[in-house]
Amino acid sequence: MVKNKMHEQLEKLTARYQELEHLLADHEQIADRQQYNKLAKELSDIKELVSLFGEYKNLLKEATDLETVLSGKYDQDFVELAHDELKNLEIKKTGIVAELNKKMAGVDKDAGRNCIIEIRQGTGGDEAGLFAADLYRMYSKYAAIKGWDIEEMSSSVNEAGGIKEIIFGVKGKDSFRLLKFESGVHRVQRVPTTESQGRIHTSTATVAVLREPEEVDLVIEPKDLRIDTYRSSGPGGQHMQKTDSAVRITHIPSGTAVACQDERSQIKNRAKAMRVLRARILEVKIEEEAKRLSSARKTQIGTGDRSEKIRTYNFPDRRITDHRINFTSHQLEGILEGQMDELFEALLKAEQEKKNE
Repeated sequence: MVKNKMHEQLEKLTARYQELEHLLADHEQIADRQQYNKLAKELSDIKELVSLFGEYKNLLKEATDLETVLSGKYDQDFVELAHDELKNLEIKKTGIVAELNKKMAGVDKDAGRNCIIEIRQGTGGDEAGLFAADLYRMYSKYAAIKGWDIEEMSSSVNEAGGIKEIIFGVKGKDSFRLLKFESGVHRVQRVPTTESQGRIHTSTATVAVLREPEEVDLVIEPKDLRIDTYRSSGPGGQHMQKTDSAVRITHIPSGTAVACQDERSQIKNRAKAMRVLRARILEVKIEEEAKRLSSARKTQIGTGDRSEKIRTYNFPDRRITDHRINFTSHQLEGILEGQMDELFEALLKAEQEKKNE
């Protein structure tokens, strides 16, 4: 049987599906092509779930009708046929419930979004920067496995060749749905290559995964922006920037600021900085709404707070532990090579269990 909590969610999805069908039939909605595409995508995303739920309810009705028939007086052959049919209906229901559980684990209004990821070195000096570089490589490898596109937006390195900070976009099916779990503090325990005594060193890196907004999600007024340009810092010689191509955009009401200097074109730097700025502002709005609706946070795996330690990568024991769900794997090397599906499946399962509580 479908649990009460899930039943309520599916009834709401069915009502929303009917509402979307009505909206898409409205000529005014069709006239706004951007809004039409957004609604059409939402309809497509929930269509299969609504169809499965409808099939499940039809099976329930068939079973009830058969049980009513069996309460009457019929010959033995007819009763046996009815019992066989009830068994078949039960098998079908079990299969549909399993499919609904699986698909509900992926229901997320933000599931189809692309995302922007920010990785920064934390405590631990140069080793923290090297670990941040390892995390970037891990996500890049995973993206390649999933067929996603990665676009680097901004980066800075430390003297050891590690990453002080890197910001990059990830575009592809389910990218935000899976990578959203990565926000927080990642801790590594290993012997640094620079450690002559062979002592285990602990360092950290922080990861923030931001939804990439669509135009309809967030309207930023030009008057609320201050845009400064300056000369990029970087290698000298023929690569020295001779124009003010670096851009810093500040959202005056919130004080949020983003700088980008990786491109030689001011226009490209401005476009990238604006994408990151919009993502950060949207994230603040979502966090404020989640705090206001505190019950919504109970369904999350962890708080999503960037200061929360979420995972430890222990090299001596070849062990990786996600502290939010007590998940431990000894496939550390594989995970760092981008083989992260087992980890994300465990996180998705835990998230769905929380939603059904």
